[in-house]
Amino acid sequence: MSNAVGWQELRGGWTLLVACAVGVGLSAIALPFYAIGPLTRPIEADLGWTRADIQLAILFSSGLGALTAPVTGWMIDRFGARTVALPSMLGVSVGLLISSTATNLTTFYFGFAASAILGAGTNPVLWSRVVSGSFEKARGAALGLALVGTALVALLLPSFIVALVEMGGWRFALRGTAMLPVIVAMPVVYIWLKPAAHGSAGSDQATALAGATVAEALRDYRFWILVLSILLGYLAISGSLTNLVPALVDRGIEAAAAAAFAGAIGITMIPGRIIVGFIVDRFWAPGVAAVVLLLPALASVILRDTTDPAMLLIACALLGLAAGAELDLLAFLTARYFGLAHYSKIYALAYAALATGSATAPFLFASLHDRTGSYDASFLVAAIFFAMAALLMPLMGRYPQFEEPKDRLATNI
Repeated sequence: MSNAVGWQELRGGWTLLVACAVGVGLSAIALPFYAIGPLTRPIEADLGWTRADIQLAILFSSGLGALTAPVTGWMIDRFGARTVALPSMLGVSVGLLISSTATNLTTFYFGFAASAILGAGTNPVLWSRVVSGSFEKARGAALGLALVGTALVALLLPSFIVALVEMGGWRFALRGTAMLPVIVAMPVVYIWLKPAAHGSAGSDQATALAGATVAEALRDYRFWILVLSILLGYLAISGSLTNLVPALVDRGIEAAAAAAFAGAIGITMIPGRIIVGFIVDRFWAPGVAAVVLLLPALASVILRDTTDPAMLLIACALLGLAAGAELDLLAFLTARYFGLAHYSKIYALAYAALATGSATAPFLFASLHDRTGSYDASFLVAAIFFAMAALLMPLMGRYPQFEEPKDRLATNI
C-alpha cells in the first residue's frame, strides 16, 4: 500500500478506531472470556463447583455469540452499527450482574447467556465491519489497531479481578467487571462510533460493494479452509488462556503472580495485533498467519510443566502474539478473499467457528484437568491444534480479484 495514503486513512479515522477498540474489548465475547480464568478458583473455593462446571459458562456466552453472529450481521446492515452497539453494551452488564448473584449453576449460566444475547451487538462482527468498510489501503493496520481492545482487556482484567476478589470476594469482582461496559464503553461508543460520518476513508462505492455473495462463499473451498483453521486455532487459544491462571496456581505460583503472567499475554497481544496488521497490508496474509500460529505451538509445549519465570514469560508472550493476531486475520482474510458486498453475513458465519472454539475449549481443557489431575494433556492438545491450524492457512491460495458489481441485487445471497 501507499504509506502516505495508509497513514492518512489512519489519522482521519483515529476516533473511530478508539471507539471500536473500547467496544470490542468490553464486549459480550471478550469480557466474560478474560474474566472467567481469575474467577475460577475463588468460585470453586466458595461454592464447591468443579472447574469444568465453572468454565462451562463460556459455552453460554461465546456459544450463544456464535449463534447470534449471523443475526448481528443482518442487524448491522439493517439498522447501522451505532444503533445496534449502544443498547448491547448495557446488555453485557445486565447479564454479568445476574451471574454475580448466583448460588447455583443454572443462574450462573443464565447470566452468561443473557450477556451473550442482550449484548449480541457488541461482538466482533460489528467492529470489524465498521473498520473494513471504512479503511481500504490501511485495512490490516486499522483492524489491528481497532481490535487491540481485547489485548488491553487481557492485559488489565486479570489483575483488576484479583484485586477486587481480595477486597470483596468473587461476587464483588464480577459486579465491578459488569460495570465496565456501561461506565467506559457506552460514552466512547456514543461519541465516536460514527462510520457514516467517517465515510469509506478513500474507497469508492464500487470497490466497497464488490465481493462474493453468501452462497458463493459457502461453495468456495477457501471459506471452509479458513473456518477450520480458525476453529482449531481458537480451540487452542481459548482453552489455554482461560485455564492458564488456575494451571499456574496449581504449581504453587501465587494468584497475583499468575495473573501477572496472564497479563503478559495481553502485553504481546498489542504488538501482535498492530504489527501483524501492518504486515498483512504488504505481504500474503495466509503465509503470515501460518508463521504466527506455529509460535504458540511451541509455547504450549513449554507450558506443559515449567515453573521457570523466564520460560513462562516467553511462552505467554508467544501465546499473546497468536491471540492478538487471529481475530484480525479472520477479519482481514474474509474481506480480502470474499470482498465487502456481503461482508457482515460472510464474516458472521466464519466468526461462528471462532466463537464455537472459544465457547467449548475452556470446558474441554478444564475437563481434561478434572480427569487427569493436571493440565499437561490440555497444553499438548493445544500444541497439536496450533500446528494443524498453521498448516491449513497456505491452502487459501492467491487473493481473488472481484469485478465491479452491476445488476447484482442485495438480496441475492
